[in-house]
Amino acid sequence: MAEPSAATQSPSVSSSSSGAEPSAPGGSGGSSGACPAMGAKSCGSSCAVHDLIFWRDVKKTGFVFGTTLIVLLSLAAFSVISVVSYLILALLSVTIGFRVYKSVIQAVQKSEEGHPFKAYLDVDITLSSEAFHNYMNAAMVHINRALKLVIRLFLVEDLVDSLKLAVFMWLMTYVGAVFNGITLLILAELLVFSVPIVYEKYKTQIDHYVGIARDQTKSIIEK
Repeated sequence: MAEPSAATQSPSVSSSSSGAEPSAPGGSGGSSGACPAMGAKSCGSSCAVHDLIFWRDVKKTGFVFGTTLIVLLSLAAFSVISVVSYLILALLSVTIGFRVYKSVIQAVQKSEEGHPFKAYLDVDITLSSEAFHNYMNAAMVHINRALKLVIRLFLVEDLVDSLKLAVFMWLMTYVGAVFNGITLLILAELLVFSVPIVYEKYKTQIDHYVGIARDQTKSIIEK
């Protein structure tokens, strides 16, 4: 009597085990596709910058690129005080105009929607002491590293590194004679927002020509 019960139980066990086996690839596929918690946190800002540079969202990238380019061009033509003042005046003109417009609409329609920016005014933007200390500790790490590097270079701990810095600064004198800081920033922004997307589009052709140039340069150096 025990044998039939065992026989009846074995198919159910085998079927459950066989049903569990196909779910393993699906489960592994889901886990492999999901980003780990620490990985998602660490790559959040880098992924955002990557998407911005490669024009994943055209409207967002166009807004950032256009705004920064206009600010840099304004700094090239006007003083910093004038540019900051005009930016603040433009922002105040938009917010005040929208506030007056909503007030007139509410008066005409006799509605009580309240302040149009109430949702933003209620946002808690206070910086806690813990967050402030965390930011300061992270900044102090980079500051201390930069100070150690400056001391090491200027006090000639390594002669080769100090000579490299001297040669680089000497070359920068020629660059500074042709371009100023704002012009270099404008050129850098144009390159940042154009070179990656062009390389992504024509990657095969660019890699081919770069490989040819590398081989020719290597052969010339060997000769």
